[in-house]
Amino acid sequence: MSTFSHEKIWKAIDQIAKRHNLTPSGLARKAGLDPTSFNKSKRLGPEGRNRWPSTESIAKVLEATGESIYQFLEWDLSEEQLLKESKDNDFQKLKTIPLLNFPQKSSGGFFDNGGFPTGDQWSSVEFPDISCPHNGIYAIQIQDDSMLPLYRNGDTLILNAAAQVNSGDRILIKPKEGDVSAKILINRNERSVDLIPLNSFNPIHTINMKDIEWIARIVWASQ
Repeated sequence: MSTFSHEKIWKAIDQIAKRHNLTPSGLARKAGLDPTSFNKSKRLGPEGRNRWPSTESIAKVLEATGESIYQFLEWDLSEEQLLKESKDNDFQKLKTIPLLNFPQKSSGGFFDNGGFPTGDQWSSVEFPDISCPHNGIYAIQIQDDSMLPLYRNGDTLILNAAAQVNSGDRILIKPKEGDVSAKILINRNERSVDLIPLNSFNPIHTINMKDIEWIARIVWASQ
């Protein structure tokens, strides 16, 4: 899987439903979502603009079906291959990716200008060697309660610095002035992004694009 395109993400959801003998509506219901969440009509917005499933809805689908994020990312394998891979535990083939304890007192020296890991202060963790490119994939391990209630002390998050981010995504963001923090992306346009903290207790915060150094998308959490 070379990119997380709109078509591929929705096809991944359709294939999970198929593997569990469900319709997209049945899958949404099983995950505790609105039954219409995955309907074909919900995949395009006004004027034909793409609508994307949120990371939260994907997480609920994976929890409800017992599938892993790795199976989700491997959607382009045939159904027979997926079942065989799962039975043979082939997803246990591992590759080492960078790991950083988070938060740090300062984000300086840990990331380059694009949000990719840099420096020699990272440790490492093994991660399934899936077919999507590992360039830009890294992990952080949470060391405090600053991300409650979504993420707890000790949870590990997998991030992709190269992935496109969309409304509803959970992200790490590095402003040009300030340290790295975790947020939920509410809206994005050419000029700015609207963000809320993970606990959603504080109001929406708008940041101009020119004031952002980088954004990385949270693609998986070990909870």
